[in-house]
Formats: sequence, C-alpha cells, structure tokens
Amino acid sequence: MPNQQDARYTDPAGMPDDERMTSAELRVVREYLGLTPEWLAGHLKVSARTVRHWEAGKYAVPDGVRLEIEDLEQRTGEFVSGIIDQLMDLPDPGVVTYRDDEEYHAAHPGIGFPASWHRAVVARVAQEVPALSIAFADEAAAGAAPRGRDRAAGGQGADSGARQ
Repeated sequence: MPNQQDARYTDPAGMPDDERMTSAELRVVREYLGLTPEWLAGHLKVSARTVRHWEAGKYAVPDGVRLEIEDLEQRTGEFVSGIIDQLMDLPDPGVVTYRDDEEYHAAHPGIGFPASWHRAVVARVAQEVPALSIAFADEAAAGAAPRGRDRAAGGQGADSGARQ
C-alpha cells in the first residue's frame, strides 16, 4: 500500500475480495462523474499517483475509497434528479454549464466540484429532459441563453445541494 495513504482508507479486517471495488470500477465511476484523477486525489487527500496506481491495479482500492466514491455517486445522482425535477415541467427547458473550473467557481464559489463534474451532470440531465437546450455561461451572458430557465443546472438554488 502507498505510504501516504490516509488511515480512513484502510480496509477493515477480513475484507472479502468480492466486496472490493476493482480498479476498472473506480476509473469508470470517476470518469462517469466527470472527475479527474487529480481532483479525486485532492478530495481523498492522497496523491494523484496513488489514484493512478489504484486505477492501474497496482494497489487494491481500499474500502474507504469505495465508500467515498459511492457517496459521491449518491450525492451526484440526487443533484441530477433535483435538476431534472426543476426542468421537466418547463415548456422550453435550458441549462447553463461552464468551460473550465475558473469560470465555474467564479459563478459558484461554494461548490468544490470541478466544471467537468458539472458538464457530466448536465449530460445526464440531457438524457432525461426532452429538448434540453445547453449553453456555456459566456454564451448565455451574450444573449445566446438556452431556452427556458438558465439557472436550473447553473444557478445557486440547484448548486446549493452539491457539497464537496
């Protein structure tokens, strides 16, 4: 195991291998959530190298990491559902998303997730909301705002439920 690994991420005694998150599962879920290895490493307080080693199968993914990933999945799913609920009854639903972390955090300083996470959220919303219009924030500000309310996925109300 890497020596910089946080004690929170050690396996309980007798951890069965069939309950362990595989390296492939970690990478697939991380990518599905729109998270980079660097962001995940910072969130877990380990090095990006450690995350890469877990994903490469060099080290087993600790159970605490699996639990944290499951928590991120759950919170993201709840966030996605909340946006979908806000948009479903709008005649012309639309959302704003962000090109980069700087733009996203300038608009939502209290959100610890990266802009890539937000774009992944918007992609999941787009699968569920018919005719969803998506625009980058700068396009919306220039008058190319998506149809309907542009604050559903980008506004403070929806983002207040996302916490790091």
